[in-house]
Amino acid sequence: MTSGRDGKPPDRLGLRGTPTGVLLLTAAVGVTALAAAVVGLTVPVSLPSDDALPAPARFGIAVAAFAVAQLARLRFRTAAGMVSITWGEAALIVCLYLVPAGWLPAAALLGAGTAWTAMSLLTDRRPALELVRITGSLTAATALAVAIASALGRPLLAAPTPALALALTASSVTYLLTSGWLGGATLALRHGVPIGPPLLAALRGKLLMFVGNVAVGLVVVTLLELDARWLLLLPPPLWLLQQTYRHRLRADQERRTWQAFAEATAALNQLDERGVATAAVSGALTLFGAELVDVNVARGDGRWWRYRADLGGQLRDREVDPPGSTEPAEHELVRPLTVGSVGVGELRVHFARSAPPSARERDAVAAFGDALAAALHDAATHRELRLVTERSLYAAAHDQLTGLVNRAAMLDQGDQALRQLAHDHPVALLLLDINQFKEVNDTLGHAAGDQLLRLTANRLAALARPGDLLGRLGGDEFALLLTAVPVVGDRAAPMAYALRQAREIAERLAAPTEVAGVRMSVEVSVGVVVADAGTADLTELLRRADIAMYQAKEGGGSVAAYDSSRDAASTDHLALLAELREALAADDQLVLALQPAVDLATGAPTGVEALIRWRHPRRGWLGPSDFIRPVENSEQLGAFTRYVLDKALAVAADWAREGLDLPISVNLSARSLLDPRLPAEIGEALRRHQVPPRRLVLEITETVVMSELEVIDEVLATLRSMGVQLAVDDFGTGFSSLTFLTRIAVDELKVDRSFVIRMADSPEAAAIVRTTVGLAHELGLRVVAEGVETAEQRTALAELGCTAAQGYHFFKPMPADKINAVLGSLLDTAPGNVFPLRADGAS
Repeated sequence: MTSGRDGKPPDRLGLRGTPTGVLLLTAAVGVTALAAAVVGLTVPVSLPSDDALPAPARFGIAVAAFAVAQLARLRFRTAAGMVSITWGEAALIVCLYLVPAGWLPAAALLGAGTAWTAMSLLTDRRPALELVRITGSLTAATALAVAIASALGRPLLAAPTPALALALTASSVTYLLTSGWLGGATLALRHGVPIGPPLLAALRGKLLMFVGNVAVGLVVVTLLELDARWLLLLPPPLWLLQQTYRHRLRADQERRTWQAFAEATAALNQLDERGVATAAVSGALTLFGAELVDVNVARGDGRWWRYRADLGGQLRDREVDPPGSTEPAEHELVRPLTVGSVGVGELRVHFARSAPPSARERDAVAAFGDALAAALHDAATHRELRLVTERSLYAAAHDQLTGLVNRAAMLDQGDQALRQLAHDHPVALLLLDINQFKEVNDTLGHAAGDQLLRLTANRLAALARPGDLLGRLGGDEFALLLTAVPVVGDRAAPMAYALRQAREIAERLAAPTEVAGVRMSVEVSVGVVVADAGTADLTELLRRADIAMYQAKEGGGSVAAYDSSRDAASTDHLALLAELREALAADDQLVLALQPAVDLATGAPTGVEALIRWRHPRRGWLGPSDFIRPVENSEQLGAFTRYVLDKALAVAADWAREGLDLPISVNLSARSLLDPRLPAEIGEALRRHQVPPRRLVLEITETVVMSELEVIDEVLATLRSMGVQLAVDDFGTGFSSLTFLTRIAVDELKVDRSFVIRMADSPEAAAIVRTTVGLAHELGLRVVAEGVETAEQRTALAELGCTAAQGYHFFKPMPADKINAVLGSLLDTAPGNVFPLRADGAS
């Protein structure tokens, strides 16, 4: 006894796994076919007495006709399975003319049964149940067609007339629809799909051959009536007609296949594994007319995941074992999915057992598999890139040691949280510092210090409530923003609540623990500040909480609330910010003071720096040192920056109308570079004033970008690409000037006034100036010395190779209405001097 590949005996009958509906339909069709055959043979018939053909001969002709009609089949594959089209209608028409109608069901049963059994033994290997269903369906269709023909006329040996042709055509249509419906119903029941698609696919493929079959049948009937010897001429035309059918069917199949192939491969253009695999199994199911499609995906962690689709429309996925190396069955195609030498999975296509894949389908599966492999590889690559990006973003916003958000993320997320709350909603900020943390590092080592920080972070995270924001600011400092502070009528209630939370945290953290084998208690100092969400940003809250924390340290307690009386600048700064809103709206309080920079060799102006002054109605004239720092730490920074830029560009536009082609410099705050909208706002201002970007110089300090935040690099790169110039103010005062210049492409270096003032008496200061000038020349940058107040300083700078300078020795900052005349006079005295806005070769 032989066994199948799964170890079970071969299913010769075809009962294993067959749906109940298919079994019932097959039984009903089989019983109907037998009944029609038996009943038909019992119906009395009357043949002409002088009939040249005896009754058995006529019956034999009918059996042979039905058998030949089935043997000369053409097949094509659809999404629901294989469909066979035959010469059945032509055989039916001829047999209706030659044989009594009642005999035809029996003849069809014998002829079709013999033909399909022979084909099954030689090629298809169909199970017995399938042969019974096909034979029964054709017999039942023949019986119904015979009934229609008999009702419309008596076709036996009748003279060819239009009425006869109509009766024979009607019976052929009945035969076509009945056999097609039974075949479609079987596919629908077997695979759980609607009957419409397979029925329409079969009828569409059969339409041309059906018309030819009817025509051939009518022609044969006509020739038999005229002279049977004319039939000797039919074989060649019938052979040509069969080839025409085959070619047309193949061409139509090729067209649909390539269209489906294009759609299926286009659907693979997904960015995730599930999307690619889902599109693959669905597309392959339609493309190859398969019964089942598996896509096994090899994941980077060594696991395998299977995506499966069948004709019933079910799509399933689950983890599976790695595919084995067993040979596929003859009705299966297996394609390893590889990209180069990297295996990404496996494609397995299961065809109907009665219709194993052809060589053309093997090629199509190979091509589709290659496209699928590339798509899965791209999806895996995209997934890895996405994970890397997510990890990078996470690392940029989180402290590596504790996993809490870092200072930059704390500021950003904290400000977002404040903006989402009502203006008068109270919030509290707790700033914690571990006492004697340095002693832990010094005595137990940095590993113990790290362990203590992680322990503290874990305890704080356990104490934080939903909606709170917890972060590590650096060193041994932690911050906790409480946004769910109870809102009650008592104004002192929010502070009382925040102090209770702070004391509870201090007590919980003080619970004894073990660090590096040493049992200790973690004591902290907590500074507490409470404010309405709309009155200060997180930077200001941190500043106040820092003051409170040091009050706690100085007072010897663990918790202290912010006391504004001990922060002399606090109240005044808040009042100043409120007054600044009025100044921005008034348009006559904030004014520009413009200070030219001149060429040390010719005295020609090389540019003008715009400095802001505040003509305060109550405080009098205020310089930048009086109000810039509070502005930089407030939410008004954006509006203030736009205001100064607008004023400066208006002055530059006025110069252009008077023929003065000079750049204007504007100082840019550190926090302004954290706003990704800044380049677009500057571009809009340049367009509004019709000032070329090259005539705007933005001055930044090198300490601005020491944090190496990605958003700062992106903002500066965008400004550079727009054509706006960048200058480094106070160059040399930062911690890593050269590192800064390798990261940020600039156009100008400004030597800090502290070096200029001291360079006559300090060799170190003179060396810094000399080095800065030399570095600028090497990099193709402009260099401007700030704060030049004496002729000796001017001479020393010229001897060191500095090309330009600004300061009181040349001009004090002056109003915009006076500088035009000064610039015109300077240009007139040095008409031949041209100072390039961007040095040749500068990056």
